[in-house]
Amino acid sequence: MAVSPRALRLFAACVLGVGCAWPLAAQTTGTPSGLSAAAAGARAPAERQEIRAQLMPRRYTTVAAEIAAKINQLPFPEGSAFRAGETLVSFDCSLQNAQLHKAQAELDSAEQTFKSNQRLGELNAVGTLELELSRAALAKARAELNGNQAVVDKCVVKAPFAGRVAEQKAREQQFVQLGQPLLDIFDDSVLELEFLVPSTWLSWLRVGGALRVHIDETRKSYPARFIRIGARVDPVSQSIKVVAEINGKPAELMAGMSGRVQVSSPAQ
Repeated sequence: MAVSPRALRLFAACVLGVGCAWPLAAQTTGTPSGLSAAAAGARAPAERQEIRAQLMPRRYTTVAAEIAAKINQLPFPEGSAFRAGETLVSFDCSLQNAQLHKAQAELDSAEQTFKSNQRLGELNAVGTLELELSRAALAKARAELNGNQAVVDKCVVKAPFAGRVAEQKAREQQFVQLGQPLLDIFDDSVLELEFLVPSTWLSWLRVGGALRVHIDETRKSYPARFIRIGARVDPVSQSIKVVAEINGKPAELMAGMSGRVQVSSPAQ
């Protein structure tokens, strides 16, 4: 059977790998209509996403030691509730109290000396310099007393707000240093949802907008609303932090729980 020169050239090109233009290749380079429809369908619900969120207390802080001393009492164990103004930590301040009493005695002595010099000054029996020196000594003694009183005041740590103890970082009879963390506390009266959303949502996202959150631990869904929108967009992830609040105060919710947030744009 005779083979045409054109067929031989095509066969040689395919063998050498320099090109093979078969009709089938032209048919498979296009995108099938079914695939295009699927891709369009995948892009359609881009404005509706499930995002992970966590319940956070509105107020929380770490209580640290403001003096170097031994802990006498930690009356509230982990998980216990306390009221604002109650004592969270008390220290052994025997030395600090002794220094306070010494400063008080020095102040009393300086006051007596100054009053005596004042009376002598009225009688021109004391020089002006000596009177002014006694006045300065009185001011110094008063300042030292105030300083020692401030230190003694730090021997007891009061609760800045009502809440609960999340974690104890120190124990009774332990000597702690200045600035050492002692307790993690938080106010669980108001819990907020914190999560990140795409920055493109800023075109329609507004404070007061509705959403729903499904909490994993309770296996329940709760209605919520946006209460704050972050002030800065992360240029790397193109996202922004938002805060929402669950409607009402469900008793079963606790700080640290997490779930899936479902948000729909106004168009949907």
